[in-house]
Amino acid sequence: MHVPDGFIDAPVSAAAGVVAAGAVAVSLKGARRELDERTAPLAGLVAAFIFAVQMLNFPVAAGTSGHLLGGALAAILVGPYTGVLCVSVVLLMQGILFADGGLTALGVNITDMAVVTTVVAYAVFRGLVKILPRTRRSISVASFAAALLSVPAAALAFTLIYAVGGTTDVAIGKVATAMVGVHILIGIGEAAITALTVGAVIAVRPDLVYGARGLTTPLKLRVGGELVDAPAPQPQPTAARSPRKIWITGLVTSLVLAGFVSFYASANPDGLEKVAQDHGIDKKTEEHATSDSPLADYGVRDVSDARLSGGLAGVIGVGVTVVAGTGVFWAVRRRRTEDTGPAAVPQRETV
Repeated sequence: MHVPDGFIDAPVSAAAGVVAAGAVAVSLKGARRELDERTAPLAGLVAAFIFAVQMLNFPVAAGTSGHLLGGALAAILVGPYTGVLCVSVVLLMQGILFADGGLTALGVNITDMAVVTTVVAYAVFRGLVKILPRTRRSISVASFAAALLSVPAAALAFTLIYAVGGTTDVAIGKVATAMVGVHILIGIGEAAITALTVGAVIAVRPDLVYGARGLTTPLKLRVGGELVDAPAPQPQPTAARSPRKIWITGLVTSLVLAGFVSFYASANPDGLEKVAQDHGIDKKTEEHATSDSPLADYGVRDVSDARLSGGLAGVIGVGVTVVAGTGVFWAVRRRRTEDTGPAAVPQRETV
């Protein structure tokens, strides 16, 4: 789904850039309400995990592969605003360091892969959570459905953008049918990865999953013939509930996926690449501005062994993404603290 330079004309790319910038600005403000001292580092980890899993292209059909987009996963784990920022950080790192996704198309990619997937997924997720039983299994089911629908939604969004600003004369109906059709299949893989990951985190630390907040129903006691809420259990000490263990586990998992498992990923073109080849969308593709990057195409320059080159690139990508993401989210967290600190509270004047 990474749109390269040359697919979309300059005016529409610029307009998408404005939309993306506005969405990121809104998300930076909204993320202040979602992040705290525990979830800020988790958000950086989510960005790194999405980067790692996006390297794992899985076969779909007819010589096509797919990979995680990550909007649904990020929105459910750390919140919709923070989710937009997580995927945006990943896209920025991929575009600058790995020549994956055009730089002039960065606004298109953020709008499509970060904003559309996150908004659609979280809307579906919240709608299902409201009608399903309040259980952990329901969270996983809602996560599966939300992720499944978010991928063809992003494919349809790209088709609409291409209909307005495409640089080649292609029948939009055929493009829409091909894009949505193949990305429904990719969405099944996205849904499975999302549901399994969310389920795994809920199993060990449900308190860290944004979408599972308020999952438990208050215990009821009968007092004087009436049912009343029982007192809430005392929270565990902060040290006992530190997210350090899950953060380390997640980071190690991301490093293994990007540094080792990625070597066995499918080499087939992904959904957008396949559709572009079949329908001539790629006729005016431009060379990437950072095609000479030492990490271009997810390999380390001058390292001849393909396994080692790809593995090193993946490890570097995970490291850079987790550092950049954590830095962004800690800055957002600090801004929230400053906004809600004593200095931010207006003082009453005394006479």
